[in-house]
Amino acid sequence: MTPQTFFSLPKARPLTSVRWALAFPLFFAMYSCDDSTYLPEKQLTNDLSYHHDLDNNDNFSPDNQWLVYDTRTDDGGIAASAKIEKVNVNTGEKKVLYALSQNQEWGPGAGAVSYSPVDHAVVFIHGLMSVTKDNPYQQWRRTGVIINEISPNKPVFMDARDITPPYTKGALRGGTHRHEWSGDGQWIGYTYNDAVLKALEDSTGQKHNLRTIGVSKRNMPVSLEKDVAGENVSGTWYSVLVVRVTPTPTPGSDEISHAAGDSWVGNNGYLKPDGMRQLARAFVGKVKDKNGKDVDEVFIVDIPEKIDEAGEFGPLEGTDTNFPMPPKGTVQRRLTFTATRPQAGCTGIVRSSPDGNMLTFLAKDAQGVQQVFMISPNGGAPTQLTFHPKNVEGSIRWHPNGKLVTYVYDGSIVACQIGTEPFEQRLNVLTKPTSPSPSNLVWSHDGKTLAFNRTLTNSEGYSSKQIFTINPTISKK
Repeated sequence: MTPQTFFSLPKARPLTSVRWALAFPLFFAMYSCDDSTYLPEKQLTNDLSYHHDLDNNDNFSPDNQWLVYDTRTDDGGIAASAKIEKVNVNTGEKKVLYALSQNQEWGPGAGAVSYSPVDHAVVFIHGLMSVTKDNPYQQWRRTGVIINEISPNKPVFMDARDITPPYTKGALRGGTHRHEWSGDGQWIGYTYNDAVLKALEDSTGQKHNLRTIGVSKRNMPVSLEKDVAGENVSGTWYSVLVVRVTPTPTPGSDEISHAAGDSWVGNNGYLKPDGMRQLARAFVGKVKDKNGKDVDEVFIVDIPEKIDEAGEFGPLEGTDTNFPMPPKGTVQRRLTFTATRPQAGCTGIVRSSPDGNMLTFLAKDAQGVQQVFMISPNGGAPTQLTFHPKNVEGSIRWHPNGKLVTYVYDGSIVACQIGTEPFEQRLNVLTKPTSPSPSNLVWSHDGKTLAFNRTLTNSEGYSSKQIFTINPTISKK
């Protein structure tokens, strides 16, 4: 593969005090500006009185014209976020998609919003409407809400919530978080905490409130007739948990006590060795090494098309003492085995290439430096993609063409080509280094715009996240 099939970029400033010679033009063509070593940035939001938080989600509308975000505060977090807004990438026009007129510092709250890749609809966390100062927004007291843009401010509750026994198949019992649409818009994945097991933990003093991962499937509504003080909610999608967790993993086993950092594998799953496409989510799971020490490893869970049939581990709806169990056909597999190495552990959100052939994550190299690694969803040995002298900060994002990844390093957004050329030839810096660093990177679907957050400070000393974009252009060579 020749460099001309990627983007072209003049030589940029070195990322460290070591001067790397970039042997040929790389990915991005720069526009003329005063500082020609960086891509020019466009600031889309300017109201410094509140956050415009992209929150590491999929924030671009299907037509690439809008970015959606929440308005959380530093002190109150999502509970204090009363609005979901969007901003036009070209004009800077802002619109409110959803607003909670009576929101308090304890909730209900609305945040961590993602756009559907196929419909003009967004999904986000919504706290229970029954919140009070004494019973506020919590990880286990929230649901996913969808807003269709043709009907702003009309919430559609996605995942049903039922905390009253006997529990209901297709409903969960706690709170969903960081919702992500599948490539075809027919599924939504998320992390989850369980209210029933949180109550059990409070009553026994033993650990039960564990984070795990679930999915919801479109066009399978779950209606509830019962309610307890506004705690139960009917849902328009069918919801199940797909990852098993336990408070007491066996040392040296593949059992996990925590699952997060999850995302869909590919826009349309991944290709298994038998040639079949498989729907799946990749994530980071916490195991115990043989000495009983916690280690984070990369896992994958294959998800069956049919999710309304119970599997071998227990009922879909759960019990008073255990989680809802995954549906029949769900397969949970460990992909990395760093626990036996001196530099153990993986971190960050596991991000998949668009074709599903490769997963990226953060881990330490032999020198103890945090780098970007890749691994196949079918397993095998990980491949080290980056070789920086200092830690990669995070925010890994694949370009939609699947040929490079962007991430944050040393206060800058950088791009790294997937390939076999020397690292120095695959790498370049795209934005000026700043402190705080940019965060929450997200590519438009057409690959022409990269959006991110920068933290700015107003004249009163209040700092807030604002949205910026850079606009690479594809080389015509």
